[in-house]
Amino acid sequence: MDTLLQQLINGLTVGSLYALVALGYTMVYGVMKLINFAHGDLVAFSAYVGLTLFTQFYGSNALTLVNIIIVFTLTAIIVAFVGVLLERLAYRPLRTAPRLSAVVSALGASLVIQNGIMLIWGPNMEIFPANVFPSTSWNFGGVIISFTQLVILALSAVLMVALYLFINKTKMGTAIRATAIDQDAAKLMGINVNRVIMTIFIIGSMLGAIGGLFIGMYYRGLTFDMGWLYGLNAFIAAIIGGIGSIPGAMLGGLLLGLFNALISGYISTEWAETFTFILLIIILIVKPTGLFGENTAEKV
Repeated sequence: MDTLLQQLINGLTVGSLYALVALGYTMVYGVMKLINFAHGDLVAFSAYVGLTLFTQFYGSNALTLVNIIIVFTLTAIIVAFVGVLLERLAYRPLRTAPRLSAVVSALGASLVIQNGIMLIWGPNMEIFPANVFPSTSWNFGGVIISFTQLVILALSAVLMVALYLFINKTKMGTAIRATAIDQDAAKLMGINVNRVIMTIFIIGSMLGAIGGLFIGMYYRGLTFDMGWLYGLNAFIAAIIGGIGSIPGAMLGGLLLGLFNALISGYISTEWAETFTFILLIIILIVKPTGLFGENTAEKV
């Protein structure tokens, strides 16, 4: 029982990371019907940016809450700027082009960001500082919860709830939902579609940036190509929940994290990725639109 509860805590922690990253995929797809393959590399980029800010500004000194908030804010702003630049240069010129052109552009952007990380920070693994959060942990009957896990779970939950409320309760959220349904009709209703798309790239990039920082703090080891692995898992989470559905991305991330943790704890860590794809195949066979996806008729 202790092992099960420990794996559930670990799974929820990892699942929260997947959910934050998956939201970036699902928001872009929901509005643009485009898979932003460069999103995972933006997550990796954010981890390196956060590492640089922590080491350059604070070094080995003890970090205060204000220092941590400053680094998180600066990292989110930098990554959001890169995300907007990505949309303006790689996606906007191809908005009316065949869908395959945008996919190729997304893959090219992914390679540019990945190799840019390698050129700036080098090909060797970088280690995230261990003193970002206190090393405090709590033992509840054999189940250990670290301070870092608690922060990840709490802040991820707050961000996901805030995004859900933003999408469903604000004027911009209504514009995003309208644009996701029909861009042409949204334009006729006076909605600035370009502003909506820029907004979803800003929000998605910021959530990915926070997810990237949490990945660095939780796993500590950073590699220039790690965006592919975390991006792929987050993309699978978005598909499981229903690509284009924000609640689906949240639930899909948590479920995938729990599934991976249970496979790693009871079968083998090496087999976790294999079972992840088996789960994906089963869900796509049983419910191709994902858990929260809706069947839509193709317009002709």
